[in-house]
Amino acid sequence: MSTTTKRRMHSPAHPGEILREMYLKPMNVSVTEAAHALGVSRKHVSTIVNGRAPVTPDMAMRLAAVFATDAQLWVNLQAQHDLWVVSAKAPPKVRPLRRAAERASASV
Repeated sequence: MSTTTKRRMHSPAHPGEILREMYLKPMNVSVTEAAHALGVSRKHVSTIVNGRAPVTPDMAMRLAAVFATDAQLWVNLQAQHDLWVVSAKAPPKVRPLRRAAERASASV
């Protein structure tokens, strides 16, 4: 398996930003109104819209139902954002499984 060099691109938007800019603002819907429609607290929607909380699978299902989208859209947006955040950190210290297996069999 070869390693490729990846160019760093801009950070993908947090799904809350997408929710705010592409759904709430154009529809002139407040956070309070959205929370009521979603069946969650205003605080919960606010933390998502402000990028402080993730869109969970449960919330993705709610968003899909309320805004006539697909839950997978919201889950994918969150996954892309999460991977971006993690990729900005130092990689975890791991060993390839093949080497670990070879060492284990050599000691037997």
